Amino acid sequence: MHYGRRKVQPPSHEIREFYGRAKQVLKFALLEFAREEFEAIAHGFAEAISRERYTCYACAILPDHVHVLIRKHRHKAEDMIETLQRASRLRLSTSGLVPPDHPVWATSGWKVFLDHPDAVRRTIRYIEKNPPQSRLPPQHWPFVTEYDGWPLHPGHNPNSPYARRLRNYRP
Repeated sequence: MHYGRRKVQPPSHEIREFYGRAKQVLKFALLEFAREEFEAIAHGFAEAISRERYTCYACAILPDHVHVLIRKHRHKAEDMIETLQRASRLRLSTSGLVPPDHPVWATSGWKVFLDHPDAVRRTIRYIEKNPPQSRLPPQHWPFVTEYDGWPLHPGHNPNSPYARRLRNYRP
């Protein structure tokens, strides 16, 4: 078992072969989201983001996974992922798009802490490019907030140790 993302990804034909073999032994069919499921997932995300007061800078919903960039929060990353998964799973189920007992998301998710505004901007661009690379139209979700330069946004203490360290950052 490999945890996290491998530096070298297998070719797509190997991934398709793996999914073909997996279908024969899985308890539930693999899900591939269509447009109506995208909307249900987005509504679930919007509810969770609003309720928990998360700040979301980017989101791409794709047929077999999602990318979400959320600003650091009082909740741990694992808890934020579970909150988004639970809200979207409930929305899919109550909309009748997925049976209530069918798992929707893998346990947990892949999380990375971005510690510089340049890394946040680069990740936003990466997420925004995902739908077109998957032959989908660009996505614009109402719960996504334009990036404000956090943690160096207006109102942040420019003399904090963190701000000083970021100003001296050399990639």
